[in-house]
Amino acid sequence: MQQSATTPAQRRRINVSSLYFFGALGGILFGYDLGVISGVLLFIVKPWHLDSFAKGVIGGSLAAGAVFGAMMAGRLADRYGRRPTIMVAAVIFTAAVLACAFAPSYPFMVVARFITGIAVGCSSATVPMYLSELAPTRVRGALSTLNQLMIVSGILIAYIVDWALSGSGNWRLMFGLAAVPAVILFFGLFTLPETPRWLVKAGRDEEARLVLEQTHRDEDPDAALDSIRDVLRLDGEQRGRLRDLTTRWARPALVVALILAVGQQFAGTNAVNLYAPDMFKQLGFGTQNALFASTIMGTVKLIFTAWVFLMVDRWGRKPLLLLGNVIMALSLFLLGLTVLTMGKGTGTGIISLIVLNLYWVGYELGWGAVVWVMIAEIFPLRVRGIGTATASTVLWAATFAITFLFPVMSDPNHLGLGYSAWIFASVSVVLFVLVRRYVPETKGRSLEEIELDLRARAGRMA
Repeated sequence: MQQSATTPAQRRRINVSSLYFFGALGGILFGYDLGVISGVLLFIVKPWHLDSFAKGVIGGSLAAGAVFGAMMAGRLADRYGRRPTIMVAAVIFTAAVLACAFAPSYPFMVVARFITGIAVGCSSATVPMYLSELAPTRVRGALSTLNQLMIVSGILIAYIVDWALSGSGNWRLMFGLAAVPAVILFFGLFTLPETPRWLVKAGRDEEARLVLEQTHRDEDPDAALDSIRDVLRLDGEQRGRLRDLTTRWARPALVVALILAVGQQFAGTNAVNLYAPDMFKQLGFGTQNALFASTIMGTVKLIFTAWVFLMVDRWGRKPLLLLGNVIMALSLFLLGLTVLTMGKGTGTGIISLIVLNLYWVGYELGWGAVVWVMIAEIFPLRVRGIGTATASTVLWAATFAITFLFPVMSDPNHLGLGYSAWIFASVSVVLFVLVRRYVPETKGRSLEEIELDLRARAGRMA
């Protein structure tokens, strides 16, 4: 017998602005926790006697947890619903960041950051799914844009908070403030419904129809409901398995996705995101100036993240990726040259800040949002779910590798910052070649056209 009971959230008219607001909170949580550790590290290194290896473990523990969170998210969201999964992630996030804020020791901090990462990975995989399934068609693209913008905004907010609290050195409050938006997100989700797609899958068609009436006001709810049923039927008939990704017809898409996922991280993005203040201190800035320099970089990131969404459908994905590689390689080469020839000092720090801002221009133009857009586009229908999940997991694993290794690489007793910058510059050169060779242009093409093109490539490669 079909359920017809409705919750208060499903009986009231759903405000699209609420979707924007809670979409923003999900992105901000993700970005804030990526960025906040950059300032915290400056204040715990000496009291806790952390070497470069220990800093890498603290920095990488979030990404390590996120790998597991991203892997679990799909199964949890399918079994229990998108909304409950996000709510559980918000509870875990709140408890974990408060544990970080009150951490008495290095091992405790690592465990707390790992648990925070599980929540971050779970929410980063589920929030976009929740929004895309619940949002009206006319604003779905805008919500996807908002999610990317808010991740970068969260990083900038973390930089600003770190800088504002640098005078007091209150790193515990830097962590603790992240609990505020998490608590708001948890309680705010009580005012929103489950998605129509999950409700239909659970056999709760009447509830799904009511939600569609409230969210898709310009569409026929019965037609939308029929469309959801058709898609679910196709999903059941064409559900892909992990081994399908290595078949001849799907392999080209997997290659492209792995180039994008690994390349985004191995070009150095989160090495700079997480350790920028530490880098500026190495170059001669004081603590407050190092943190202020990071806020300048965060602002540049936000501006160009907003701008690229105006260009991605005009210039195309591939040209932006290639342009980004050129700018990133050039800026990282100049950074290495500056560090190796000028030595430590304020002048070196200022030039490095200019060069790193140029790096962020290149990254946000090509390898920031464009990577996520293409990963969502590139896989054939049958393996789109498993392919996207695999690419996301690989991306988080690459994030862990870089955030763990960079403090050791950039340590003056090992490679140092200059030679580390040149390694990342070399990666950008290699990525330029790989993108030219393997990555197709997807601008202005339907998902079906992209799939047919990749199948044709597979035929030529056979």
